[in-house]
Amino acid sequence: MEKKSVVLYKNQAAVIEDRDGDKYLVRYLVSAATPTGKKAVYGEQKVREKDIILLHNNPCSSLENILAADGEKFTSMLHEAWELLQSDDSTAFEPLSFSDLADLACSGIKTDEIWAFYKVLASSSEFLLNQNEIKNGNLIFTPRSQTEIDALNQKNYEKEHEAEIREAFIARLKQKKLNLPEDAKFMGEVEAFALCKTEKSKVMQEAGFSQTIEKAHKLLIDTGIWDYTKNPHPSRFGFSFSSASEQLGPMPEEERVEVPGISYAIDSEHSNDPDDAVAWDGQYLWVHIADPASSVLPDSKIDIAARGRGTTLYIPEGASRMLCESALEDYALGLKEDSRALSFRLKLTDDCQIDECTVLKTKITVHRMTYKEAEDKKESPELKPLFEIARKNKARREENHAVTIQMPEVDITVDKETKKVTVAPDEKYESNGMIAELMVLAGEGAAKFAFKNQIPFPFVSQEAPEFPDKIPDGLAGDFAKIKCMRKRSVGITPAPHAGLGLSFYSQVTSPLRRYGDLIAHQQLRAFIDGRRLMPKDEMLEKVAAGDAASIAAKKASRKSDTHWKLVYLLQNPELTFEGVCIDIRGNEALFLIPLIDMQATIKGITDIELNDKRTLKMKKVDIPELSADFEVV
Repeated sequence: MEKKSVVLYKNQAAVIEDRDGDKYLVRYLVSAATPTGKKAVYGEQKVREKDIILLHNNPCSSLENILAADGEKFTSMLHEAWELLQSDDSTAFEPLSFSDLADLACSGIKTDEIWAFYKVLASSSEFLLNQNEIKNGNLIFTPRSQTEIDALNQKNYEKEHEAEIREAFIARLKQKKLNLPEDAKFMGEVEAFALCKTEKSKVMQEAGFSQTIEKAHKLLIDTGIWDYTKNPHPSRFGFSFSSASEQLGPMPEEERVEVPGISYAIDSEHSNDPDDAVAWDGQYLWVHIADPASSVLPDSKIDIAARGRGTTLYIPEGASRMLCESALEDYALGLKEDSRALSFRLKLTDDCQIDECTVLKTKITVHRMTYKEAEDKKESPELKPLFEIARKNKARREENHAVTIQMPEVDITVDKETKKVTVAPDEKYESNGMIAELMVLAGEGAAKFAFKNQIPFPFVSQEAPEFPDKIPDGLAGDFAKIKCMRKRSVGITPAPHAGLGLSFYSQVTSPLRRYGDLIAHQQLRAFIDGRRLMPKDEMLEKVAAGDAASIAAKKASRKSDTHWKLVYLLQNPELTFEGVCIDIRGNEALFLIPLIDMQATIKGITDIELNDKRTLKMKKVDIPELSADFEVV
């Protein structure tokens, strides 16, 4: 570089005044002159060659003249150069050096004008400066496409007119008449607030809307940003719509007891994650449970991720699983010819007391069956003993004042493409109750096994409810019982579970989808293998963390169910339903609609008694508020 050459130093113009060995002395502007009369200040600095980039090697007249040069004429010259490059596919997006582009746009450019040309080029929307090449001391520019230029110009326009553009948007928002899709980008803040990802919305405040998530939800629907079918509830509780990503891998090889005969995984026809199977061998009741604890070690990445979810989230759109989807193939029961399980072998007395419980790692053969199929075969030699055991166990528990509540349940499905909702009663068979009773026996057996062997264990208990002297029959009676039930507790000491009518109980039958059950399995396996057991405090701390996440999942699931039921009502406004009066409060009657498992309060109703039936029809639905009004017809 020669003396008086123009260079780029810290992204501003500088002139080489001298050379001292391997360094150059450059002169540059420190601060410009001001309108108040303050003079420009210049500075000098010795720099290495790598700190500067040559703009023009011919000598300039002075730094002052360099800085004073007008570059307006170069705008049209650069545009003509861009059009010339675009006219040929081989050059349309071909990178050019700064000097080549200067020669192409304005051949013979004067040295004193080179800084002015560079400023116009660097700010041009038609050419992109390669930032990575600057680090190597090169100025390389690439022509942009027309689409890129339009987008950049629009972005620059919006930046320059930000205040007035936002003001116009707010005015449209107040009237709930947005220009879509252009205005959608401004509503991202409202969406984040409606999904509980932020605590407030400046956009809503400026538009004069009260800042509640329900108001935000309504605003998003009213403006067309969200469809009324949008379900925000899992996101509000911090759940994604995808399952856990941490991979378990195939089940490890280890010594297992081979259980002869066929075991039966009996579940809903919609289930694809069977985690239990049952069998009677003439002497023992076998309850086989999926065995993910064979791979999920305490405090591993998979364990910590499962603890954060607490449970598998079931919503009408599908399942967001506590463990990865791929785990089902290896760990669910009956999806392969041979299954591996953690099994509870129970020896029962004639009145279904547990005389002995043994916990084993097993290899089993499983046959899958729906509740309906099991119902049809309940007199078969394989299933009849299981039904008889279940009946005896239920009778035993009822003698111990177990609480039986049978409220209607429904199955909700949503078509992923059309969002059409189907709500159908969940048909119950004796086989449903049979499996439930055998799972209760497994939980009771596990609790007794843990207590006998002094294993720190998550024992589940429930205090006895205080029922009124007289409880009505039917659904009204079941509703009255629900209001009296106490919350369950998890502790390190066994205590009665009054709701089940048991002295010992723990949940162990769903380790694929409940974190507390997975913890219980980890403790049982550690005991069987002679490994370290989690201390009581450590175990309870983990169970409590899993329970907290599980409670959030249950709320998300319940609210999601209500959301889709309301969508169903909007999609079928002509439907009428039979409602059963389950409570009377002054001049208000609370109805249960079994067909859709919803409650409806009717005001001003007279001459009605508990369990009386009325025909109801939807009058109004409020999706954001998760509410529906019904009227008697």
